[in-house]
Amino acid sequence: MESNELLGEIQDTNLSYLMLAQRLLREDFATAQIRLKLDNDMAGMLMSLSTKQLGRLARTNQFQFRMCLDSVEQVKQVLDKRPDSTMMQTHAALLMSGAGSEI
Repeated sequence: MESNELLGEIQDTNLSYLMLAQRLLREDFATAQIRLKLDNDMAGMLMSLSTKQLGRLARTNQFQFRMCLDSVEQVKQVLDKRPDSTMMQTHAALLMSGAGSEI
């Protein structure tokens, strides 16, 4: 894959992420903050950006987001099969929010 093609995919992914983040914040600000790991200032800033500004922010050569699971053990815990899918989703949300790093 060419370098320019990879860069284009990173920028497309950034724009998709930023637009989704903005939509989540508009729908449920508090829940989105937890899911996206954003403080009040960053969440407010992201929510206030225009489409043009989102596009400009997306046009970087680095991803605008990062993996929320910090260890292989956390990934294994999320992937571990559980009979209750609701509990698995709650467990995954806690791990990704950082509140469950000791779970």
